[in-house]
Amino acid sequence: MSPRRSRYSLRLRRPGGVVAWLLMAPAISLLVACNGNSAITENAPRVGSAETLYNHGVDALRSNRYLLATIQFEVLQRNYPYSQYTANAQLMEGYADYLQSKYPEAVQQLDRFLELHPTSTDAAYAFYLEALCYYEQIADVQRDQQGTVEAMDALEQVITRFPQTPYARDAQLKIDLCRDHLAGKEMLVGRFYQEQRNYQAAVNRYQRVVQDFQTTNHVPEALERLVEVYLDLGLLEQARKTGAVLAYNYPDSKWYRDAYDHLRDHNLIKGISPRTHKQGRNALSRAWNSIF
Repeated sequence: MSPRRSRYSLRLRRPGGVVAWLLMAPAISLLVACNGNSAITENAPRVGSAETLYNHGVDALRSNRYLLATIQFEVLQRNYPYSQYTANAQLMEGYADYLQSKYPEAVQQLDRFLELHPTSTDAAYAFYLEALCYYEQIADVQRDQQGTVEAMDALEQVITRFPQTPYARDAQLKIDLCRDHLAGKEMLVGRFYQEQRNYQAAVNRYQRVVQDFQTTNHVPEALERLVEVYLDLGLLEQARKTGAVLAYNYPDSKWYRDAYDHLRDHNLIKGISPRTHKQGRNALSRAWNSIF
């Protein structure tokens, strides 16, 4: 795009609005990380018109010169606070911060945009981009998971506010990944307690996975670990019933085979023969609640 081309030319060429061409950017941003800060050696822009600063910023974004883009948008906002380009400059500065992995700065900028322009047609994208900032900061399961909870809250806001948008569909996928991450944390802590023979604490963690994270891939292991703990505690009937839930819902799982071996060693095989099909979440809930 020529630096002199106005924002409205950009909108005419791309009917989805000023952020339409940014939709796929989070997925490809890693491909350009190596040369994204080449603007460090460039001089700060001289103050031109609001339109010129805006178009220069857009050009800098498109050529992966994220720092220069940030400078252009900041100069525009400082010198033309009431320009028709200012709102989009605020949003794009947040986007430039996101591409530089400056997530707190991006969130601050996006919050400012949403506070000043809550009814903007680009509000959905701003909420989604803010959620991505939290999502990108999710820590490894061995660390505190408060960031995962914050990411889920932000993603759920996207779904609640803009349920019919592509952002909502992607947010739901990321929420599922967040839930799997939280379940993984519970399993990590549960295994630690089990190794320390703190069986009650281990049971609490494993039961939470079964009850609160039923759509995750960690449930079969949680059930098998419960069988192990119940056997160690001498709660044979609890172990047998848990094995029955595992057999009913995950007959092809390696965790069921492990539980089967444990139960066979204790002569508790009766009533837990595997089914020939897997069950969904509702079936798991009914089976679990009917037993416990």
